[in-house]
Amino acid sequence: MKRLLASTALLVLSGTAMAADKHNEFTLADVFELEYASQPTIHPSGDTTIFVRNFMDKMSDRKLGNLWSVDDNGNVRPVTVGNHSDHSPVWSPDGSKLAFVSSRSGSPQIHMLWQDTQKHAPITRLNGSPSNLSWSPNGEWLAFTMFTKQPESAPVSLPGKPEGADWADPAIYIDKDNYRFDGGGYAREGYQQIYIMPASGGTPRQLTQDDYNHGGTLSWSGNGEHIYFSGNLREDAFEQPTNSELYSVNVRDGDVKQITDRVGPDSNPVVSPDGKKIAWLGFDDKYLSYQTTRLYVMDADGDNARVLTDDLDNSVNDIQWSADSNGLYLSYDSEGEGYIAYQSLRGKRTQVVNNLGGLAYSRPYSGGAFSVANDNTIAYTVANTQRPAELAIHKGKKATQVTNLNDDLFAHKTLGKVEEIWYESSHDGKKIQGWIVYPPNYDASKKYPLILEIHGGPHTAYAPSFAAEVQLFAQAGYVVLYTNPRGSTSYGADFAQEIHHNYPSEDYNDLMDGVDAVIEKGIIDEDQLYVTGGSGGGVLTAWIVGHTDRFRAAVVAKPVINWYSFVLTADAYNFFYKYWFPGLPWENMEHYMKYSPISYVGNVTTPTMLLTGEADYRTPMSESEQYYQALKLAGVETAMVRVPGSGHGIYSRPSNLMAKVAYILHWFEKHKETSSDE
Repeated sequence: MKRLLASTALLVLSGTAMAADKHNEFTLADVFELEYASQPTIHPSGDTTIFVRNFMDKMSDRKLGNLWSVDDNGNVRPVTVGNHSDHSPVWSPDGSKLAFVSSRSGSPQIHMLWQDTQKHAPITRLNGSPSNLSWSPNGEWLAFTMFTKQPESAPVSLPGKPEGADWADPAIYIDKDNYRFDGGGYAREGYQQIYIMPASGGTPRQLTQDDYNHGGTLSWSGNGEHIYFSGNLREDAFEQPTNSELYSVNVRDGDVKQITDRVGPDSNPVVSPDGKKIAWLGFDDKYLSYQTTRLYVMDADGDNARVLTDDLDNSVNDIQWSADSNGLYLSYDSEGEGYIAYQSLRGKRTQVVNNLGGLAYSRPYSGGAFSVANDNTIAYTVANTQRPAELAIHKGKKATQVTNLNDDLFAHKTLGKVEEIWYESSHDGKKIQGWIVYPPNYDASKKYPLILEIHGGPHTAYAPSFAAEVQLFAQAGYVVLYTNPRGSTSYGADFAQEIHHNYPSEDYNDLMDGVDAVIEKGIIDEDQLYVTGGSGGGVLTAWIVGHTDRFRAAVVAKPVINWYSFVLTADAYNFFYKYWFPGLPWENMEHYMKYSPISYVGNVTTPTMLLTGEADYRTPMSESEQYYQALKLAGVETAMVRVPGSGHGIYSRPSNLMAKVAYILHWFEKHKETSSDE
């Protein structure tokens, strides 16, 4: 038996588990066959929707995407083709043109598609990557943001270098407050600036010039004379990292004017079609780790500001005006599921869609995208436990799914069934939501090993959505449980704020109670319990093995192990200490260490593997390294998997997603083997 199990572990690692030659199984290699819809933009008429059809390219090991169109009848047609990254499509106000960003000309450039000829071409020759495309009301201009270099010479230079000498690379001088960013590396000299250019092509003109970042959504005034944006343009922005305001920039002379003024983030400005009002998102900052994002509206001159969603106890994610300017469509999550609702300016809110989501194909996070036409037809991404995001059209009172991008892959495969579960927390009786994923071809007469898979954030939410990692665990013969313990979003502010200055804490109870609830079904081998999670889920996994020995093995992915060292090495350190803790680490050491998994390493007996990207600047590799070494010193069986070149988002490269799952299964299978010998 020992030899057989060891062989199985090796086959799982290579992506060819014993039964992987069966055509009905979802395997590691199938990760490269996944596709999903994103970034829908519906034509103003409501007749056609352009969306990004994302796919995985085996040769470059990258996620790429082309633009496709779909009509109400589900006729899907390619708009662009090839191994490129085409994204951010935006229709002109009259629907005659479509602007988008593409790498097909060698570097990211703005491209234009003309509806009458169906031909497209680049209209820029930029040195940076454009984003946040926005059309002027008359369709003659495009605004966008782009990082603009502002190089500064080094403060010292070394004398005496002979011509042709091979000296070491020069030392790098850093004095920026935020000097590195996960996914972006070490900060370059320069800022995100706003540009405009003729929609017919030509030379972009830089509107903003000051030494601040001007990013996010851009929205033109009704008369086309100003562009509204969000930014943190205060001198003490480092001390107030979330305190952004809304501004306008004059298109003629670049003059910047502040529109809002309060303590708290103001973002995503959107001008109404009649030009009379501005809607935006934000909240009054109370310095809590989670705060509910509200929808606000004011007159275009900044007067008469008011909140429209004070009665909605979940954060608004995205907004779009209705064509008549009498209300807005908004999206939010509730109990893990995504909703689209219509919010009247008079206060009434009407739910329209309840299955928005599907974009996080690796793990089952909530989150989706939508677009609204002039006739109120809505195009949106659909959440489904058996498929990555597809596209649906809501017209009148009926919603119809119009794409089936993954039928070629999944029509002949059996995926794990996903079942919702609710249970009570033993701490205080709170109702906790989760989902059980059963192995394909599940046999109720058998008992299965269980994997508890924990989400990150911690202020995020899992959803009833497709998740490649979870389905691959189920395919390997495990029942998988994923839940939304306290601290998760989509259950109201009080539920999310339970872990403010209190993380990890009773969320541990919520997770253990979930495991017990599944065990009570009589389908789990209680000697075969396993646990894993990433980011905040990695924190909780490390916390779990420091507080119980009930799990046979654990994989701690991209964790925080020591809150003291985390705050002093993470990219957003000026945010974390201020919002997640009562103060600076050296002034609150007892608090920081009380909630640090490293403080409980002496209790750990569970074989525990670490897995982190080497370029992760959100939960830096040093966190994993110190836990690995602590476990070694404590005599606990451990291993460390380092993912070269990867930041916090390990699944951004398909092969890294595969490797993550394969190593987790390898570790669990290895310790199944140990149990069989006892």
